[in-house]
Amino acid sequence: MSDFPSTGASTQSDAALAQTSAPTTGTGQSGDVVRAVVREVPDKVSTDGLEQKFDERWSAEGTFAFDRTATREQVYSIDTPPPTVSGSLHVGHVFSYTHTDVVARFQRMRGKEVFYPMGWDDNGLPTERRVQNYFGVRCDPSLPYVEGFEPPHAGTEGKAVKPADQVPISRRNFIELCERLTADDERQFEELWRRLGLSVDWSQTYQTIDATSRAASQRAFLRNLERGEAYQAEAPGLWDVTFQTAVAQAELEAREYPGHYHRVAFHRPDGTPVHIETTRPELLPAVVALIAHPDDERYQDLFGTTVTSPLFGVEIPVLAHPAASVDKGAGIAMCCTFGDLTDVQWWRELQLPTRSVIGRDGRLHRETPEWIAAGPGAGLYAEGLAGRTTFSARKAVVEALVESGDLDGDPKPTQRMTNFYEKGDKPLEIVTSRQWYIRNGGREWSADGTTRDLKSELLARGKELDFHPDFMRVRYENWVGGLNGDWLVSRQRFFGVAVPVWYPVLASGEIDHDHPITPTAAELPVDPTSQAPAGYDESQRGEPGGFVGDADVMDTWATSSLTPLIVAGWERDADLFERVYPMDLRPQGQDIIRTWLFSTVVRSHLECGVLPWKNAAISGWILDPDRKKMSKSKGNVVTPMDLLVEHGSDAVRYWAAAARLGTDAAFEVGQMKIGRRLAIKVLNASKFALTFGVDPESGTGEITLDPAAVTVELDRAMLAGLADVVDQATAALEAYDHTRALEITESYFWAFCDDYLELVKDRAYGAGASASDLTAETVSARTALAIALDVMLRLLAPFIPFATEEVWSWWRTGSVHRAPWPTAQPLRSAAADADPLALAAAGNALAALRKVKSAAKVSMRTPILSGTVAVPAALLPGVESAIGDIRGAGRVEGTLELVEAAEGQGNPDVQGGIVVTASELGEPPAKKPRG
Repeated sequence: MSDFPSTGASTQSDAALAQTSAPTTGTGQSGDVVRAVVREVPDKVSTDGLEQKFDERWSAEGTFAFDRTATREQVYSIDTPPPTVSGSLHVGHVFSYTHTDVVARFQRMRGKEVFYPMGWDDNGLPTERRVQNYFGVRCDPSLPYVEGFEPPHAGTEGKAVKPADQVPISRRNFIELCERLTADDERQFEELWRRLGLSVDWSQTYQTIDATSRAASQRAFLRNLERGEAYQAEAPGLWDVTFQTAVAQAELEAREYPGHYHRVAFHRPDGTPVHIETTRPELLPAVVALIAHPDDERYQDLFGTTVTSPLFGVEIPVLAHPAASVDKGAGIAMCCTFGDLTDVQWWRELQLPTRSVIGRDGRLHRETPEWIAAGPGAGLYAEGLAGRTTFSARKAVVEALVESGDLDGDPKPTQRMTNFYEKGDKPLEIVTSRQWYIRNGGREWSADGTTRDLKSELLARGKELDFHPDFMRVRYENWVGGLNGDWLVSRQRFFGVAVPVWYPVLASGEIDHDHPITPTAAELPVDPTSQAPAGYDESQRGEPGGFVGDADVMDTWATSSLTPLIVAGWERDADLFERVYPMDLRPQGQDIIRTWLFSTVVRSHLECGVLPWKNAAISGWILDPDRKKMSKSKGNVVTPMDLLVEHGSDAVRYWAAAARLGTDAAFEVGQMKIGRRLAIKVLNASKFALTFGVDPESGTGEITLDPAAVTVELDRAMLAGLADVVDQATAALEAYDHTRALEITESYFWAFCDDYLELVKDRAYGAGASASDLTAETVSARTALAIALDVMLRLLAPFIPFATEEVWSWWRTGSVHRAPWPTAQPLRSAAADADPLALAAAGNALAALRKVKSAAKVSMRTPILSGTVAVPAALLPGVESAIGDIRGAGRVEGTLELVEAAEGQGNPDVQGGIVVTASELGEPPAKKPRG
């Protein structure tokens, strides 16, 4: 990844109402009168093609380029989630990334230089699986590299290649195919993000597997190792037999799994049976103790004694432990090494021996274990269990128990909760292996003779972090509080960031894991499987007196947890780092609080002693019409590009922005249609507002935004209401409530169109008067329209960036997305002491008049010869102040009497309680002939 240089783009200064680079003349309240030149308003407006038009323009003009001359106080930095490059994005990505982009655009308009990078998360298991299925290959590290290798398939058939048909290739060839496929996927991802309108700087991207990221990940790991925060241990751990890799606690998924309870007899020295119930009789060769609760009266006489296991005759102790369940099964359980995590707890706390029988391949060891070899079960193990899968071994053990009489009754069907790897299809096994860990507060840690309470430190960090919404904080706290082990970071995969260590090979040929050989920071990144450490050469690999490289790679989260450090130029670009770190925002999904969010807090806390960001914005999930979470695994996802093409990007963004952070949202095409209607209305209403005073032949003209020219009470009332909208929308966006900001702005916009535009239409036209003969009332209407349009375009810009940019281009210079966010004070100055409710009152009065025509089923252009309107007392001043515009918009040609409504006369929910009590209609206008 390269640095983020300045392209010269800068935020425009905050002036009066329009605050853009448009030419200014004359004097106004601020000392300048802003005049905008309308260049060209199209005859027919459309949202079609706006995405490509403005993506090209934004790229060419560097609209969203980060200016790295800005100080940290001037910068708003975002730790953008790098999407996993494993085939395709889905509509859930569009949903959550839109939320982030709204924040970015708002902060940019507030005068911040927004540091908004984009990365691609392309290392790890998802990429490997996709390469296997797409190209029809699998990795075999024992094979030599083949120059110019071409895979047997290229995904053209649309079906995954079966494992049995996958061609084995070398690790290096496999990694080359990973890099090749991710490059193709990343191009498609960028195309979709550009279509959606994400305002990132596309000249700068990074990959979690590129040289910069690998060096940063390895450097951080070596720092952890040096400080004692990373360590290697031979210990029981969760293992996925399908993917042949260790699995961390954060990657677990509990699922129901069918099984059977087997009531099995162990034997006291006198032959008396002690029955236990187990769903895993195949683990009888691995039993190391029977355990019951210390308060269970049934087993008090057994504690401290021994029993022998059925079939194998191994003598084991009967022990007490509070984790045993009195109400589960027989109340006494066999502890095996290892059947589940409770076994691991008992084994560790009771200091029991290790008698593992299941290997990494998910099969029972092929050699008969020494504790069985001299006993009665040696033959059973050698002939019926060795090398068998757990399923086959279970069947053989049950048959043997039936034959020996040690199975009491028939097995009973049950559904048990079992741990799965979140991406796996088979229950996890627990096997003993050497793995790398990073401390995360899950286990006690003593450093320099003192115990460090890392868990409490990380809980305190969580309290410092501002969660949006705040109720998501409890997920972080529950996760940290429930940790029972450190973070397992090594993985037995191929495409990933290599663990950067080698080990000496002793003269005896044994590997010395206790004294790893580490590279210098200048050597990073390294691949120990293909590079020799300093002081050695490749001929010494695996030889006595030589070395071996660690073959593992790091968990993908071990790199992703460093994204804020990677993009900020940690120990690569000190100048950039000072300007953007710690960052302002981490946007992400709720389901990875325990993984990405927590692991990033861990790494930043250990490395820098600070939180990596100030705010965490947590998006909800997208639900399908059946209210089920959308996911690739469920097969209910929707392809976003088709949506963007069909409905338009502004429409899809509107749907996404209509959902609050932390709230699950249904996939609704209807909501997108509303968004498209809004975008088109913005174009049409803007066209209407900009046509006043424009030369019909040249299509150009000058529009003033001088607040002093707004003199009519109704116009001022509209601006007073708009000032309230600016304050409320700004406060909502500052609180990361984009949905509230959109609701407030959109609601006012529609009221503006339905009420204000209709009311001032005749006055704004000015009865065809020339520019030199316009009345003050007409100038007031036109100026208020221009000011309102200027403000509302900026309020809507973060949500529907393409339609607002299109309108901006008709009459302004620069980009609306670099124009300053509006403030309420200039609007309030222009509004003077006008009551914003006056506009609503006038709009309701007009609606009441039009209702009379609707009831009579005549055209809205039908004149009203006379009428009496009853108005609630509270609304009467507002209606009186706008009576001229109401008469004009309502086509009232005769008298229009306003009277105070009697109590209970009108329905306050209908036109604010305003009703027409008497009216006389004139003749409807003649219909225009067709043709």
